[in-house]
Amino acid sequence: MDIILWLERLLWSGPLLLGLMGSHLYFTVRLRGVQRMTGRGIRLSLQRDRGETGVSSFGALATSLAAAIGTGNIIGIATAVALGGPGAVLWCWLTGVLGMATRYAEAVLTLQHRRRLPNGSTVGGPMYVIADRLHMPRMAKLFAILGVAAAVGTGSLIQANAIGSTMMTAAHIPLALTGAIVTILAALVILGGVQSISSVCEKLVPAMSALYMLGCLGVLWVNRAWLPETLRLIVTSAFTPKAAGGGFVGSTILTAARYGTARGLFTNESGMGTAPMAAAAAPCKKPAEEALVSMTGVFWDTVVICAMTGLVIVSAMLRAPELFAGADVGELCYLAFSMIPMGNWILTISLVIFAFATIIGWCWYGECCWRYLWGTHNLFWYRLLYLSSAFLGVFGGLKLVWSFGSILAGLMAVPNLICLWLLRKETVDSLQDLKK
Repeated sequence: MDIILWLERLLWSGPLLLGLMGSHLYFTVRLRGVQRMTGRGIRLSLQRDRGETGVSSFGALATSLAAAIGTGNIIGIATAVALGGPGAVLWCWLTGVLGMATRYAEAVLTLQHRRRLPNGSTVGGPMYVIADRLHMPRMAKLFAILGVAAAVGTGSLIQANAIGSTMMTAAHIPLALTGAIVTILAALVILGGVQSISSVCEKLVPAMSALYMLGCLGVLWVNRAWLPETLRLIVTSAFTPKAAGGGFVGSTILTAARYGTARGLFTNESGMGTAPMAAAAAPCKKPAEEALVSMTGVFWDTVVICAMTGLVIVSAMLRAPELFAGADVGELCYLAFSMIPMGNWILTISLVIFAFATIIGWCWYGECCWRYLWGTHNLFWYRLLYLSSAFLGVFGGLKLVWSFGSILAGLMAVPNLICLWLLRKETVDSLQDLKK
């Protein structure tokens, strides 16, 4: 366990953190603040035309959101606040705002170089771009291998672990029973392929997001008198290396930035190269426009939902610091939601649905990487591995599983960022298609 925690600290303490933020800043400038087109991307995302691929733009976005809006938006943000202080919320939010440009860049490259399968569906991802445009097959295979590992660890183990611990705490349901139910339900969706996954996500994502947001708004309404101080504390703590008071830990600026940025990447996956795999399955007339749709996923996931979670936790801790004294990281959100009627049940249901949606969404990412490595005739073994990890994940330790996921997420970002940097001119040139 100590080795995994050490690897996580090493990976997220310097070059990778700077590389991600550098990429976000660079593409924000070079793409002339492409984030300003968020409204256009949202309008395009509402299209339900499935075309020949069988997946609509909304379905592709819902799949990427299902994979991204998971326990990272709840437990991940709580962890960032507990270990990095209130300032981690701002760093996470900035990672989302700036990361929208990186998401556009990786999505447009994937969409320009995706492949059509004999059945009319399409697949794509950084591994295809790296192999076809950079002619680096070994690096492409490395990304795909990391993608499979991250799908099993990040998409399956972590989310199943969250469901298991939540159901044990809330309803005293045995872990083995929870694991069996999650595995069976996931299998019913996953075995139908990307069309089945996107169809379920189209219905699941709006419902689960609305429920959670209503709960957050309820907590913020109760804590409305503390909101001005909450905002001030989040901003000042991001750049002040001292204890914030009110039960918060003291942390350096680097610590706040490290935890905030790490959780930001983990939740919105910007820079990892995963979300474009979902975008590649959509009917795409203009890669640049479909990339805008993919970009809005970061907006909803981090700029809106993660920010709301951070505000809820910090405002609740300011209102009742004695309530949070000595509380475990996993309890922070529950303590905050306990301030409204039925709050704990709203959070429990949201957490379980979020995690389950992530399990089925991430399965497609791993399947794309597996398909690149070994073709379609061996998909049975991947699905068996994935579903097995969902069952076994409920028994893992929370801290260890989260650290394992952070390592895999960081490693995936390395070849993807190299690809983005080497093909940066092609990405910038795509802006011309948005003017037509």
